[in-house]
Amino acid sequence: MTNGILLTATVGWPSAARYAGGFVAAGCVVDALSPKRAPVRASRYARHHFDYSPLFPVSSLRSAIAQADPRLIVPCDDRAVMQLLALHRRETVRKTKLARLIETSLGNPSAYPLVMSRQGATDAMRAEGVRVPQSMAIESENVLETALAQIGLPAVIKSDGSWGGDGVCVVHSRDEAIAAFRKLAFPPPRWRSLARAVRRRDAHFLREAAAPKPRTISMQKFIAGHAAASAFAAKDGEIVASIAYDVLVAQGTIGPPNVIRRVDCAKIQDAARKVARRFGLSGMHGLDFIRDAAGDVHLIEINPRATQGGTLAFGAGRDLPAALAASLSSPNCGIRPAIENDVVAFFPRAWQPGGGGAWLPSAHHDIPWDDPAVLRAMLAMPADANDNEVRARIYR
Repeated sequence: MTNGILLTATVGWPSAARYAGGFVAAGCVVDALSPKRAPVRASRYARHHFDYSPLFPVSSLRSAIAQADPRLIVPCDDRAVMQLLALHRRETVRKTKLARLIETSLGNPSAYPLVMSRQGATDAMRAEGVRVPQSMAIESENVLETALAQIGLPAVIKSDGSWGGDGVCVVHSRDEAIAAFRKLAFPPPRWRSLARAVRRRDAHFLREAAAPKPRTISMQKFIAGHAAASAFAAKDGEIVASIAYDVLVAQGTIGPPNVIRRVDCAKIQDAARKVARRFGLSGMHGLDFIRDAAGDVHLIEINPRATQGGTLAFGAGRDLPAALAASLSSPNCGIRPAIENDVVAFFPRAWQPGGGGAWLPSAHHDIPWDDPAVLRAMLAMPADANDNEVRARIYR
């Protein structure tokens, strides 16, 4: 049976296009559900494209699955995961084929509310012996005052249901902490969401205006150091491939990586194994860490979906699409040539001013030469397209 993969995306992150190439190299047939202007729409590796509807997201997802008939669904952003979970809730009572497909793709859907809770996931992994920063759920400004006294400053204020650096504020004073809490905890006024929908041509804001929801907030101790990460593929709670890397240059303080160095880190790999087993995960996932001055890594976030780092091919056991494809059938699937340089510069951010140009002479350049239309689409992205607000305006 052909390994059919359906990539699902609700934003225009180029990583979806790079995953398409990786799965095709592994012998899969790839279809994609995405916004009309997302880079993956240009990929020569995608057989069929399905239109994502921000007004009727679950219906467009169901339709794409019915037409593609995949063996595996790979969500490429957090909202895409939430929509898969919503569809699973509708199908699980009847125990349909679709419900089983989502379980095969994600692992244990009932674990995801905890995985996607920043405070809940932190508490769960602390219980598993993983090093995590001190943190506290913040239900009110009174609790915020208690957290400030216990955790101290600087600190990181986070909201659940956000991604890509959005919904995260590093605060250095009590006033900054209060302002961040008020900004993140309460939905914007309906008029503002409507204005954003028009200005950014993004119908997601119409849904937000129609049904604004309060957000769950937590405070996490700030750990001085530099970012590190893991990307892994899993099946039924067991990791089938993974990579770990240190971030050499990032886009801003909390943005995505521009330049990374692959590393062999037993502590990161141990944390990844514990996350996969604790939550019974399948599919693609990522973990964010801070490596402190002593070299210890602190798990700060779980990303329960395909991440940018997982697009890279570092050989057997380190090529996530190849390993995930092999887990569906025979282990003789294809695999991309391994990147021989551990330092990788992500295109196009590393080429932008301040993006990491000092590393370019020695780094592997992660440029999609094999997918020219995607390359052109990425070149057409504005310099600040990694900012969520700009990304929303352009790609939805």
